[in-house]
Amino acid sequence: MPNRDVHNMRESYESSFLLEENCDSNPFHQFDNWFQHAIDSKLIEPNAMTLATVGKNGQPSARIVLLKSFNKDGFVFYTNYESKKGGQMKENHKVAILFWWQERQVRIEGTVQKSSSELNDVYFHSRPTDSQLAATISDQSKIIPNRDFLDKLFQEKQVEFFDKEIPLKENWGGYIVVPSLFEFWQGRENRLHDRIQYTLLSEDSWKMERLAP
Repeated sequence: MPNRDVHNMRESYESSFLLEENCDSNPFHQFDNWFQHAIDSKLIEPNAMTLATVGKNGQPSARIVLLKSFNKDGFVFYTNYESKKGGQMKENHKVAILFWWQERQVRIEGTVQKSSSELNDVYFHSRPTDSQLAATISDQSKIIPNRDFLDKLFQEKQVEFFDKEIPLKENWGGYIVVPSLFEFWQGRENRLHDRIQYTLLSEDSWKMERLAP
């Protein structure tokens, strides 16, 4: 393995700032403002987020998933309920998600709950047909013999469900991350970054504080 010199790899963030007087009192509104900015900046997949989970063995696990909707109730993504992350969230409903938008990041901590079967069905059947098939055939996180096994199964299902509606399996659906904490991070010059934290006090009531970088 090459001995790569990475200790001098760094960026200087100088394009923006985050002051309390510029923040919305509601973190969901603040998130929506930054999310729209990420879209307007034409960043690649601004809805990509890191999901961190911890099962009963205490070993954290993280992966990228895609945010599919959000509102005052939380942040929604979809997956196989029998996947590794699904198993960990069944054992421990506390999770964290992270969005990274070049000079900005948003950390969110909270709990997770399954979305309704009605919402799952509507979203599932809004996906492209091949994406529906992929979700149907994949025993996510399970060991399979090789790539050919997966491709053959996919081709068989394409034939089976040609011109037919693909049924939603019970082991696939959505989760809603219900936040109890937000942190908005804005990169600044000399590593003196802006960090604004919102902590849930009661329903729809949030405490805003500045954190040291």
